[in-house]
Amino acid sequence: MSSNDRQMNGQHRPTSILDQLEPPPASKDKRRLARLRAAWKESWEEGGFLYQRWDEIARARHASWHEIANWIKTAGLLAGISLIVMMVDAAGDIARVALKGLSAAPETGTGDGSGLWGTVDHPIRVFLADQAAHLAVAPAALYAFWQLTGLLGLVGGFFGNAGARIAWVLFGIGSLAMIWSAAPAGGRAAATGLAALMWALASIFALRGLTLRPIVHNHPPQYQFNPALHLHATIPAPTPAGDDYDEPGNVHPLQR
Repeated sequence: MSSNDRQMNGQHRPTSILDQLEPPPASKDKRRLARLRAAWKESWEEGGFLYQRWDEIARARHASWHEIANWIKTAGLLAGISLIVMMVDAAGDIARVALKGLSAAPETGTGDGSGLWGTVDHPIRVFLADQAAHLAVAPAALYAFWQLTGLLGLVGGFFGNAGARIAWVLFGIGSLAMIWSAAPAGGRAAATGLAALMWALASIFALRGLTLRPIVHNHPPQYQFNPALHLHATIPAPTPAGDDYDEPGNVHPLQR
């Protein structure tokens, strides 16, 4: 093909039929996007990959552990392990700070007692400071231990731990007793009542799900016994017609 055939009006002419049929890049992207859309739609149809996975998730709510799909078990175990690791890490940080405060035991004041929290916290600080004067322990160590007990009781009670809930109840009773003992005589009742309300509100989280009603589990018996009496009666077969061997007159003497 000559150079004149290749150029016309300053433009390059295609040298083959394949060049003429090759789609532009924009049409390739549209076709690729159309294939992706078709594959996505097909996977959600009955029998598709995503349809089956979603059906397994829906059935897992009412199925036993052995009937749940393996990939759901694996995902649940990984999520549970990750949550436990984060909780242990956070509990380790809290325990480290609390133990550091108990060991260092810096001297702290009793506060000014202003505000709602100060009205409750100040009498406790005063009571612990008075008691620490007769003990071989710093007031700050007693106050840090009191805070740690309340925190562990609140968090442990939220997750349903029985021991933590007992510690939370004793923490509240002890706090009310300390406030009643160390609060000013004129505002003793108000300070104790305010502390009781705060403790009751916090108990919504620490004692969640706790009920005084007995839980009765009514399970149907696994084996049911249905007594039945079976009688087996033997009915003689009827005598065929014309068979008179049983009649009294049907006796023939033996002849030689």
